Amino acid sequence: PMAAYELVSEIKKRFEVRLHLHCHATTGMAEMALLKAIEAGVDGVDTAISSMSATYGHPATEALVATLAGTEHDTGLDILKLENIAAYFREVRKKYHAFEGQLKGYDSRILVAQVPGGMLTNLESQLKQQNAADKLDQVLAEIPRVREDLGFIPLVTPTSQIVGTQAVLNVLTG
Repeated sequence: PMAAYELVSEIKKRFEVRLHLHCHATTGMAEMALLKAIEAGVDGVDTAISSMSATYGHPATEALVATLAGTEHDTGLDILKLENIAAYFREVRKKYHAFEGQLKGYDSRILVAQVPGGMLTNLESQLKQQNAADKLDQVLAEIPRVREDLGFIPLVTPTSQIVGTQAVLNVLTG
């Protein structure tokens, strides 16, 4: 969260640009990062309706709307209308339960492995295909070692997929 504040503040100080922040809720820090970025002057943030939010996705829209209500950053969105949308998508989500990932809450392992949300679902899929879903903890522990071997490259596409695949291979092949 403090890094988001510092980054947005410095960019806004130095450049006349619009900034938009995209965070995944995997570690439980996204809500705080969004709030600090808003305080620093970010122009937009990504959220998801509560029934489709958290875990691998974005922070809940309703939580941010309620947090900002009555402040200079009030969104003006109607929380009751948002609840109607959330109720609709709660039902829709039930139809796709088979595609849900393993994550059921926040995952502090990601703070160490620094795995982006999309990468985590890809790792789960790779391991499941190899009948090794129980090896996720080992793969997450292997990722920082692979990153170190590669000079601490950032985990963004395509490097995140390369690092993740190498970590899976290292764990599966010993």
